[in-house]
Amino acid sequence: MSDKQKLLGPSYYGIALQTAVDAINTCVDRDASQLVMNATIARLAMEIPASKRFIGPDSKLIVLPEYFLTAYPLGDTIESWAHKACIHADGPEYEALGKIAQDNDIYLAGNAYELDDHFLGLYFQTCFIIGPNGDVILRYRRLNSMFAPTPHDVWDKYLDIYGMDGVFPVAKTDIGNLATIASEEILYPEIARCLAMRGAEVFLHSTGEMGNMSETPKQIARKARALENMAYVISANSGSIRGHELPKSSTDGRSSIINFKGQIMTEAGYGESMTANDCIDLHALRKYRKRPGMSNYLARQRFEVFAETYGGEGSQKANALLDEKGNHKIPERAHFISAQTEAISKLAKKKII
Repeated sequence: MSDKQKLLGPSYYGIALQTAVDAINTCVDRDASQLVMNATIARLAMEIPASKRFIGPDSKLIVLPEYFLTAYPLGDTIESWAHKACIHADGPEYEALGKIAQDNDIYLAGNAYELDDHFLGLYFQTCFIIGPNGDVILRYRRLNSMFAPTPHDVWDKYLDIYGMDGVFPVAKTDIGNLATIASEEILYPEIARCLAMRGAEVFLHSTGEMGNMSETPKQIARKARALENMAYVISANSGSIRGHELPKSSTDGRSSIINFKGQIMTEAGYGESMTANDCIDLHALRKYRKRPGMSNYLARQRFEVFAETYGGEGSQKANALLDEKGNHKIPERAHFISAQTEAISKLAKKKII
């Protein structure tokens, strides 16, 4: 490899690990749910090295599905889910996952429900990346969620603590500039674009979705986000969710890797699988991004044209969970439906919808 190629970047294999998710919904307390989470991590400690051995030693990046430790809440209150399902930023789960990353010399990305000592009683759905040294190198909290708190709900306080770089983090690594997108947020182009404008080259998309045979909204959106941001997307869906009321294969299949032209490079079938793996070529991506032409969408974009419209037409209110003194409050699940109903009314009044 020439010095110029080294400068432009390496190639390596990424894996969207379509592992099964064991739900904790029927667990009666934290001790019971912790056993399920520990068993999941122990299973991953076998699946990940086996997948790397099969695919090859240049497998450097593995993406896990959304909420792979717990599945999602079904009927739990904010308080009960925080107690039963959520992990601490410095908790033993991250330590165990860090050991897997370290033992296998990989970057490991995933998604979990996480507690934050600055916001006691709340939780955030968090995407993370762990480096080969075992440390968490990126933590992104989901900004759009139907029934859960987000940083936007406590916006002023969150920005005071973490700043905008903490809202849209990008990890600059030896395998590229990595960013994470949480499940349904692939449908919101602004999130991927904000990450791209901070240098993101590879979007790691932990998702939990119905993998049916039609072109679902998320399948369409993944290709669009890759194309418009000239970035790779590695999207890991679950290989079934076991242990809750729904049929286990309702959320299953079609994990994929999409290149920077919006083309599906590889796509898994259904069930537990590591077949969604392919080469991430940073040299080709960086060369493509620096090439003048019609398809250089990042260079051709005119962001300032849209600033006023975006700034004035926001539908969901910031700080919805902060009181007048800046203290956060713990909502009922019904709060989130009320907030959306209010947003619909606002958009209708402005004749946007």
